[in-house]
Amino acid sequence: MQYADITGWGKYTPPAKLSNDDLATFIDTSDEWISSRTGIKERRISHINTAHMAALAGQQALARAGIVADDIDLIIVATCTPDTLVPNTASKVQQLLGTNNSACFDLSSACTGFLYALQNATAQIRTGMVKKALVIGAERMSWFVNWSLRDTAVLFGDGAGAMVLEATDKECGLLEAKLGCDSKSREILSISNFGTDMDRYENPPGALQIDFLGQDIFKRAVRGMGKATETVMANANLSVSDVDLLVPHQANLRIIETLQHKLKLSDEQCMVNIQHYGNTSAATVPIALCEALEQDKIKAGDNIMSAAFGAGLTWGAGYIKWGERVTAVNDYTQQEQQCEQSAKELLSVAINHCLQK
Repeated sequence: MQYADITGWGKYTPPAKLSNDDLATFIDTSDEWISSRTGIKERRISHINTAHMAALAGQQALARAGIVADDIDLIIVATCTPDTLVPNTASKVQQLLGTNNSACFDLSSACTGFLYALQNATAQIRTGMVKKALVIGAERMSWFVNWSLRDTAVLFGDGAGAMVLEATDKECGLLEAKLGCDSKSREILSISNFGTDMDRYENPPGALQIDFLGQDIFKRAVRGMGKATETVMANANLSVSDVDLLVPHQANLRIIETLQHKLKLSDEQCMVNIQHYGNTSAATVPIALCEALEQDKIKAGDNIMSAAFGAGLTWGAGYIKWGERVTAVNDYTQQEQQCEQSAKELLSVAINHCLQK
């Protein structure tokens, strides 16, 4: 039987940092207000587009796997902030990686996107249709944010994470997953006045707005991720004591802690990095996985659970049996993309536009 081993990992986090104190200079907020409610201390603001971030994360993952872009049969980019709708962003990533050999497509499931993409790539490898895949979660969420709205402006950041999957006969990789969608409540987390649903000619769009009902989202996130995780663990015959690490979607520290306590996991069993990046949507899980490996939190044979919740309302969980590789084939360091501007300078036009509305 074929399995899909994760053999390479990479991330790109933009150099420009927007701290809570920076936000407080143009929004009625404070570090204490944001930190106590979300766990976020800062987020990254990108000066390059989604495809470029995705390609940089992908390059690192390929190098650490010891392969080149021409070896890849499939590229999936999970994103809700594509550079272009036509053509897809994955084709731009392929171009930036310097290959024309792979099938490419984007996948839009918001914050659950990486788990959806990981399951899709794993399924294609397990059926024998693909040998090697590059799965990327990449988001430029700062492009969507209305910087005059405190409740959502403090939450999101930019970044990308990537994983290389390779066919193997050893039982490892994503072994169980449960994905779903609660579409009856899709309006509680959405971006209005965007897409072909809007009135393009009679009512041109102004500043975008993320519709976000925080309390409802919190309840549904905990319930959706908790139920999915319990289902996956039951199907995999795993108990809490079998779980070595939980890598949840990094949306809100209180959601993470509630899920952690619901599953009765210790702090050592839970990967948290939201304080540094905020919510990078589909990029949070691969960035967190990459950092867990860089920090030696994952060992060969570890049982890893991941869970996510996003707009749609999509939800999901997955069980990853880690393979033998926990050390990169090539000691590849992500090349810093030079940025001469601060995060506030990068956002100055957007901030002024939003505050004037």
